[in-house]
Amino acid sequence: MFKSLRYTTLLFAVALAFGATETPPASAESATLEPQSPVPAAGPDLDIERAAVEYHSELDLLVFQIGVAGTAGGTVPGARGSMDGAPVLGYVFPTTLKPQDVGFRTGDGTVALVVVVHPDFDDTPLWDENGNRRYDDDGATYHTHWAVLVPDERVPGGLAVAEIADSEIATALPPTHPGMPMLLDSPGYAVVLQGKSLKVMVPASRVYGRRDFRYDAVTAYMEVGPGDDRPLLGVYKVYDVLSGDLSLPFEVKKHD
Repeated sequence: MFKSLRYTTLLFAVALAFGATETPPASAESATLEPQSPVPAAGPDLDIERAAVEYHSELDLLVFQIGVAGTAGGTVPGARGSMDGAPVLGYVFPTTLKPQDVGFRTGDGTVALVVVVHPDFDDTPLWDENGNRRYDDDGATYHTHWAVLVPDERVPGGLAVAEIADSEIATALPPTHPGMPMLLDSPGYAVVLQGKSLKVMVPASRVYGRRDFRYDAVTAYMEVGPGDDRPLLGVYKVYDVLSGDLSLPFEVKKHD
């Protein structure tokens, strides 16, 4: 867990890394919004020890990996019972990919592959992640999204998913989007949780063959906040950042 000074420094690093040129994210002391739901406690399940993105040429496949001190995916927030304030817990890979590399047709910000769980709702209507032959009850199972993150000074984590107008949903988002007015996609990549390890299989064709990007690894707590006073999906707590400063220093390695 970050101490206050280190956390504030991290937030300003986030502002630089995520392209903020005028308004940096708020510090933990100055953010105006508090979480509406209980925030899961920091612990070994959210303590990142290593991360890698490997390219397997024989499969033309990118494997995103995080290793934690505890059990990967072992922490799940309790349901709130409503969308307003619904908790979202995630393992996040911020990258230097562009929004257009993952299917978005517009937008600026930092593209992140996020592996999240949110028991109050399902936002992957094309996929059955829990394998029960239903497509509308998978929110409590860790699953993947592409998200475009931008600075937001209202929330303690200093970031939110970029929002768009309702009229842009059909034109700005990939066809696998969940129907929400923000730069969020539900690509349906396989997530494998085994002990300390989390792995996501991403066919290289789904990022137009890009293998020259850099990345970092983060664990964070987010909340849904419908209404004009909160971001639709904002970051309220950062648990761990592998690089320590969100500098996205890590490169894709070819798997031998």
